Amino acid sequence: MEIPLINMSTKVNIKAMNAKAIFKIFFIGLDVFFIIILAMLFYLLQPVSSNSVVYIPKGSNSKIIASLNNAKLQFSKLDQYLLLFFGSPQSGWINISNTNLLRAEFLHELTINKAALVKITLIPGETSEYFLRTIVAPSLKLNPDKLLNELKLQSNYKEGVLTPDTYLIPLGISEELFIKYLLENTKKRNYEISKKVFGDYEENKFYRFVIVASIIQKEAANKEEMPVVASVIYNRLNKGMKLQMDGMLNYGMNSHNKVTPEMIRNDDSEFNSYKNEGLPSVAICNVSTPAILAAISPEKTNFLYFMRDKKTGKHKFNTNLSEHEKEVARQR
Repeated sequence: MEIPLINMSTKVNIKAMNAKAIFKIFFIGLDVFFIIILAMLFYLLQPVSSNSVVYIPKGSNSKIIASLNNAKLQFSKLDQYLLLFFGSPQSGWINISNTNLLRAEFLHELTINKAALVKITLIPGETSEYFLRTIVAPSLKLNPDKLLNELKLQSNYKEGVLTPDTYLIPLGISEELFIKYLLENTKKRNYEISKKVFGDYEENKFYRFVIVASIIQKEAANKEEMPVVASVIYNRLNKGMKLQMDGMLNYGMNSHNKVTPEMIRNDDSEFNSYKNEGLPSVAICNVSTPAILAAISPEKTNFLYFMRDKKTGKHKFNTNLSEHEKEVARQR
């Protein structure tokens, strides 16, 4: 069988064809590369609208992007890879120089900026209205009415939904974001308590304990007394007795007012437990974790009354009215 021979001109043609193919592939690749670069530049030059401060959680870039999306900012999986190019964002509050930046500028500021922080303390037993109007609004230069309106819009309940703690809050935060941040903190706390005690979390069921806890918070002299005060509340409720507890009148802007006989006579709110039976429909104040745990697990007692001892600041508990009245007379 005769094998055909490839002459030199054929070899040259094959080499030329191969070279053309290589150049063609090269230029196609180059075109694709430039298209990707142009698409990336177009993406990075898109405008981004944000708050003047944003919160960056601890964790991976994917967690950061997810958090930004939860804050109603539009980001994609691509942004978590772009962040690697710009640097590593620090966790915490980030001050954004302008609420309308290009995407590239925004991602860059996430990696280089931090916010000026203000220490805000919510003490156990403080009411939301007093806290927002007299502490938060002047410290963070926010509108108190907008803060209260945001609380009403974002929460199912108007009281007992903020966790007492010391917070570091950035100047420039909006009323909406501030309330959202505190509410999310409380939801996390309540969820953890409920999961540990009950094995699940149902907001309405749990909030009933918050209502009881708010009365405990106002009445108990210290953490050790809380389960005992809780027992008095439940004992009186079970007997159909009015609670008749002065601290329940320290609601709203009455948070630090002294409860007087005149206030008891004139107050027609649901928090006047001398006039109304049972529990109010909402909490009186914001509550600590020990107060919630006392409401969930009260001490087993027969106590129905208590009176503060002026010398010790603690309460003396009694099971019957005659002994209680003697104690009241001694204290007065």
